[in-house]
Amino acid sequence: MASLIAPSNHSPVEDAEALQRAVKGWGADEKAIIAILGHRNGTQRTQIRQAYYELYQEDLIKRLESELSGDFERAMYRWILEPAEREALLANIALRNANINYHLIVEISCVSSPDELFNLRRAYHNRYKRSLEEDVATNTNGHLRQLLVGLVSSFRYDGSEVNASLAQCEADMLHEAIKNKNYNHEEVIRILTTRSKTQLVATFNCYRHDHGIAITKVLRNAMETVGTDEDALTRVIVTRAEKDLEDIKKVYYKRNSVQLEHAVAKKTSGDYKNFLRTLMGKEE
Repeated sequence: MASLIAPSNHSPVEDAEALQRAVKGWGADEKAIIAILGHRNGTQRTQIRQAYYELYQEDLIKRLESELSGDFERAMYRWILEPAEREALLANIALRNANINYHLIVEISCVSSPDELFNLRRAYHNRYKRSLEEDVATNTNGHLRQLLVGLVSSFRYDGSEVNASLAQCEADMLHEAIKNKNYNHEEVIRILTTRSKTQLVATFNCYRHDHGIAITKVLRNAMETVGTDEDALTRVIVTRAEKDLEDIKKVYYKRNSVQLEHAVAKKTSGDYKNFLRTLMGKEE
């Protein structure tokens, strides 16, 4: 369930004109920018960008980049991009970091639907004139390369059908590999990179039922020393506000006994905080 509150009767031209007033002259009116863009869905934001360019022969994204700064600018920049463009940018940043953020590549690959991942790969190719698979392979080696290239190039079955006996068999296979710390086992990589999400959930449930521990915890411990993610807060809120942020908020509260909105308010400030809270459906 999405947290974004967007009107159904917005005017792209009126929004573009209001944004131009907000960035005109000395200093930007950040409150006005948040009030408009923080309440527009992806289609509406694209329409606003087009209207702004037609009215002022200027790229709205570049104008906002020049007017805003810090975490707020970075969050707004990522928000206003089309989803596939944004995911392509995030993947490229993850691969260009001195400490490559492998977790983010896994996250993008596994959270995206097959069509979303295909669109991401196309956007990456258009933006960087290289394939995502090529850049992942260049920046990894060994079994990690096999796993990540497999994940980003996958086009999984997206339906709800589950093979229960297969789930049990592959849960046992994963347990054997994990018990022997054989994380680069070809069958482990095959299962994780080709099975549908519903089939994997069934497999992971079998694993937890039979062995008393969630496989996600095992795998997280195995990858604990690989990379860090300092930009998770912005990324999760910006990328999930139009999808399932309400569900994420519920899970966060269940695990931490703290509302995500309160955690965000404690860790952020100023326009950055106001913008993130707006995307979460909370007005200041």
